[in-house]
Order: sequence, then C-alpha cells, then structure tokens
Amino acid sequence: MAEHSDPRVAVYLDFDNIVMSWYDRVHGRNAYSRDRQRIMNDPTEPEIAERLAKATVDVGAIIDYAASFGSLMLTRAYADWSSPVNAEYRSQLVARAVDLVQLFPAAAYAKNGADIRLAVDTVEDMFRTPDLTHVVIVAGDSDFVPLAQRCRRLGRYVIAMGVAGSTAKSLAAACDEFEAYDNLPGVERPDAPTRTRTRRGQGGGQAASGNGGRSKGKGADGTAEAETTARTASDVADEVEDEGYDEIEDPQEAATRLLERALQLGGRGDSEWLHSSAVKSHMRRMDPSFSEKTLGYRTFSEFLKANSDIAVLEETGHERLVRARD
Repeated sequence: MAEHSDPRVAVYLDFDNIVMSWYDRVHGRNAYSRDRQRIMNDPTEPEIAERLAKATVDVGAIIDYAASFGSLMLTRAYADWSSPVNAEYRSQLVARAVDLVQLFPAAAYAKNGADIRLAVDTVEDMFRTPDLTHVVIVAGDSDFVPLAQRCRRLGRYVIAMGVAGSTAKSLAAACDEFEAYDNLPGVERPDAPTRTRTRRGQGGGQAASGNGGRSKGKGADGTAEAETTARTASDVADEVEDEGYDEIEDPQEAATRLLERALQLGGRGDSEWLHSSAVKSHMRRMDPSFSEKTLGYRTFSEFLKANSDIAVLEETGHERLVRARD
C-alpha cells in the first residue's frame, strides 16, 4: 500500500435528507410534508418554485467544508435522481466530481434504502481503501450511529453534518466532530427559527399520524404516492422524530453547563488557569455539536465573556487563559 502524508477524505451524502431537512428549516416544521403533493405534481408552479428556490442547498459549501480536512478521494450522493427536485442539483454535483448513486422508488428500496446503501458502501470503502483517514457523513438521523461508531473503531476520523434542529444528538455524539449546515461559509441562515420538536403522540402532523407516522395518502389521481416515491417526506418525518433529539432544550443553557463541566474537569491539575483553546477542545470532545457560532458569538472568547458569571478570561497579547470563577 502506498504511503500518503496528506489526509484522505471520503464523503457520503444522504441527499434526500439534507434537501428535505433544509426545506423544513427554511419554511417551518413539516413544511415539506405539507407541500410534497404539490412538489410532486408540478415543481414549476410559481409558489412552489419560489419556496424550493429559497430552500436551495448549497452543494459547493458542503464539498468545500469536507475538502478542508484533506484531499477528497471519493464523494457519493444517494437519492432518486429522476425526481425533479433532486434533478436540479445534478449538474452542480457532477461538476464537483460527485458520484450520483441512484435509489429507486420506495416500492423497491423501502424506507431505509438510502441509509442501508450508504452504510454498506462506507464500510466496504473502509476495507477497499484502507488509507482513507476521514469520513464525512452528511445526514441527520440516528440510523447512522452504528456506522459512525464502526468507522471510528476502524481508526477513521468521523465528521457528521446535518441541518440544525434536524440532526439526532446521538449521531453528533457518535462522531469526532459535528458541523451544522447552517454554519458553513456562504450559507445564508433563514429568518425563520429552527422548528421545535414534541414527543411522539403529541400534536398533529404527518409524523404523528397512524401507521407509525408514515403517510399512505393517495395523490390527486388516486394512486398511492408513498409507494412509488423514493424516500418521501413522511419517511424523513419518521427519521427526524427519533430518540435523542425530540426533547426541547435551550442551546445556551446546555452550552453554559458544558463550559462549567469543562472548567471543573480541566482545573484539576496544578494550575487553575487553562488555555481557552484547550477548554474549547475539551467541550467539543464532550459534545461534538458545540459551536459558539451557532449561539451567535463570533469567537470563543466572546462566548466566555458572555458567561463571565462562571468563567474568568484573561487576555495577554495572543494568549487567552480562562479559569472557573470562585
């Protein structure tokens, strides 16, 4: 096997998941489920076309982020590329040398077709290309937790990327690093807030419908759309109503508690003063989804200053030290 000094990266995109999750992020909870029939009937309808345009995924931002870890050895995107919504992205993906993996309608592949195919390909690639060092999984549901854990056991550095509010905490925790699509350079955050989640059985919507939350409604022509469409919005609704991220928690409070724990654990040595970069690294190890930018702070120092009730920050030249407040 040839020796490579540079990191080598493999990228796997559950494309339906990222497209539908971002649509919901822009237009509100379950928006894709509500608009799905109109999207399937005529995506060029002016109102629907405008809503799709506002929720366009920046493929380049995802690929560029993955490339920041090293040389891209392979990049695969999984979806039904005959769908008009996905077909709009084909030229962008091909231009970035992304391998488009065709998933056939749900009647043939079933609900978890993309998850299974992506997982099988990833594990196979780990053994066929043993010099891969990094794996980037662009998805959101916890079905990928075992995959992330297996890749880490095989010695790979695993990064998960998903839409804020639509990514299982368990998936973020199973990886070495997590990055929200919302925070990527060039991605414009929507004005609408991230939708909140309720526990199963509470509230309405397709995700709380009978038959396990999977829509089996018929289209305008009387055909069973859900049986002939690859990974419909109701399938994704099943996935995002997953354990581990349907509990509502204030992000700022969670980050404050995380900082407090990191300072307590880091201050057990001879010196109570810690480098702020070490504290941030410790926080990211405890919770890979932590990002001060998600909370509205430009830098980690700003985050520390905003939590001056529990942290004391001392800046001397280029050195930034922090300790727990007495």
